Amino acid sequence: MRFCKFLASLTRFVVLVCTKITSFAGMKRLLLCFWRLYLVYHSTIKVDAETTHACGCPLLPLRSHIKGPAPAAVPGSSDIIDEAINFFRANVLFRKFEVKGAADKLLIYLTLYINMALKRIEACKTEADGVKAIITLGLEKFPIPGEPGFPLGGLFTAAQSKDEGDLLRSYLKQVREETSGRLMEKVYRQNGTPNKWWLAFAKRKFMNIMMPL
Repeated sequence: MRFCKFLASLTRFVVLVCTKITSFAGMKRLLLCFWRLYLVYHSTIKVDAETTHACGCPLLPLRSHIKGPAPAAVPGSSDIIDEAINFFRANVLFRKFEVKGAADKLLIYLTLYINMALKRIEACKTEADGVKAIITLGLEKFPIPGEPGFPLGGLFTAAQSKDEGDLLRSYLKQVREETSGRLMEKVYRQNGTPNKWWLAFAKRKFMNIMMPL
């Protein structure tokens, strides 16, 4: 169904290009328009009745050696962090993102976190500085739903108890640290040089939201 919708959209786009385009700048605008309208990526992770939630956020399984409350993902499977990183450069272009499942909430949060992490790394002159900045970011104190500074108040709910708040904070801390580690493998090449095809997206503003630096 999704593929058929994509083909239909692509056909309409080609027709539009053939009838409207008059310059390279026009093509660029049309390509960007098509990308934003039809190529948003949602999480494919299923959230069932047995999944633990905290503040409206599902505590999804992770492939991680970092200590935390996340359930262990099935070995060899992709987790929500893989999706957030793989989908980032496409999804960060969008100002609107329709939540189609509970896992999308965490995908949105991680997209914003990756955006913020890239901004930190962008200011670093060397890989060593970048590693230090990203590790520091992963360990920093951060707000949770219901606290000042949390950017997605309409997406999550405030903690109903201290235990619920502590559970979500612990989970997000684990997720942020794991994401930071995996992101470094993308942002810097094996020879230590920065990957401009990642850092260029630091200037984007996902859903027109900017997490505090």
